[in-house]
Amino acid sequence: MSISPTDPSAGPSGAAPPPGCPAHGLDAEGISRLYGPDAEADPMALYNQLREKYGEVAPVLVPGDVQAWLVLSHAGNLRVLNNPLQFSSDPRNFNQVIGPEHPLAPITFRQSLINFADGEEHKRLRAAVTDVLAKVNTRGVRQRITQAVNDLVAEFAPEGRADLVKDVAEHLPMIVMSRLVGIDDVPAQRLAEACRDLMQGTPTAVDSNKFLLETLYQLVETKKTAPGRDLASWLLEHEAGLEDKEVVEHLRHILVASNETTVNLISDALRVALTHTAFRAHLAGGSMTVPDALDDVLWNNPPLRVLPARYAVGDITLGEQEIRGGDMVLNGIAAGNVDPLIRPDLSSRMSGNRSHLAFSSGPHECPGQSLGKTIAEVAIDVVLAGLPDLQIDLSEGELTRTPTWTSSHLDTLPVVFTPVKVQRRPTGAMPLAGAAMPAEQPATAAVFPPAEQPAPVAGTPRPSWWRRLLRLR
Repeated sequence: MSISPTDPSAGPSGAAPPPGCPAHGLDAEGISRLYGPDAEADPMALYNQLREKYGEVAPVLVPGDVQAWLVLSHAGNLRVLNNPLQFSSDPRNFNQVIGPEHPLAPITFRQSLINFADGEEHKRLRAAVTDVLAKVNTRGVRQRITQAVNDLVAEFAPEGRADLVKDVAEHLPMIVMSRLVGIDDVPAQRLAEACRDLMQGTPTAVDSNKFLLETLYQLVETKKTAPGRDLASWLLEHEAGLEDKEVVEHLRHILVASNETTVNLISDALRVALTHTAFRAHLAGGSMTVPDALDDVLWNNPPLRVLPARYAVGDITLGEQEIRGGDMVLNGIAAGNVDPLIRPDLSSRMSGNRSHLAFSSGPHECPGQSLGKTIAEVAIDVVLAGLPDLQIDLSEGELTRTPTWTSSHLDTLPVVFTPVKVQRRPTGAMPLAGAAMPAEQPATAAVFPPAEQPAPVAGTPRPSWWRRLLRLR
């Protein structure tokens, strides 16, 4: 069985534009690239320049100098996301041709996947994904997340210093998601690296994609004869009748979509909590909950700043641009979130406002957003509650990022704190679906307070990290 998603027969069906006739009707010379050191170092500056020059939609080039349109306005993004009859997710509508080894092949060649389908096919596939995600035991998964964070923190808590990106954020999402999917024989970090690489349009993106697919095909073969209580088994059993390839593609999508976005959300939420005085004060004073704080981060630092891709079904006017049938349209999530028409004052708090674009919108809105936010919420609660006197060990200006054309990954978040004597919770099997959690097991609990203090459990008042944050101002 071939596992490559880059079979040319599965790719775009449109003919390449004739010579001298770029996809968006403009001479490619002088058009801004969304990728490369200059563009990726300060994307907001680029978005502002494009907005000033072109309005709410701008012509751009993406890796491999593939031509596309970038939507910069909040309203324009919603129009594209909410109108699949005008802007299709099916890359067979694409009017440019790229080869199977192209760095964008893993995310632009059509696959049997919800984010490449429209209409009835999309409804069938999405029903399978939403149904199996609904089977996840909420209390069980929160308990699993809590234990996973505890285990990560236990490695460095006695040292009094850590890097919250490399030691927590980059590990946690895949530890949780690989268990949910049903993978127990491949290191979570190896899966996370492959998922991040295939989204970045790097020269190794195709190889990373093949590794992930090989792993998932092996998983599906195992689950067909030895099913368990996991997403892979449930997709195989679902009444939608998914073929093996469809199951594999959706498992890959779940891992890829949940990993890098959640890593970025955790990293940036912790960064803001440790570097922004007003943010800390609102958290510490109780006027902002952790879920509200995450909304603020999702407005200002969305985990994905560019969402590929939609394809114009026919000639259409968007903003002031004449878009031709088959043109690639990219949703500028970060640009739309700072649209001056809806946010004239970027310093205003956005906590509690969930009209950001971070989870997309319309029929393709992220079905796993609740799970991703839960992972981030529990991680932040446990880390801040369990590490006394937590302080960042660099100024915010010294923090570096590894940007790509679709996202920006915080490289490091060094912190210092009073060393903690760790009491590790015994490892045990925790139900991630099906049966309810036993009553004596709290859904969330921070188990890294100073040794002389009892561990806070669900239902008790907010832990003392709220007060400690105030003292750090």
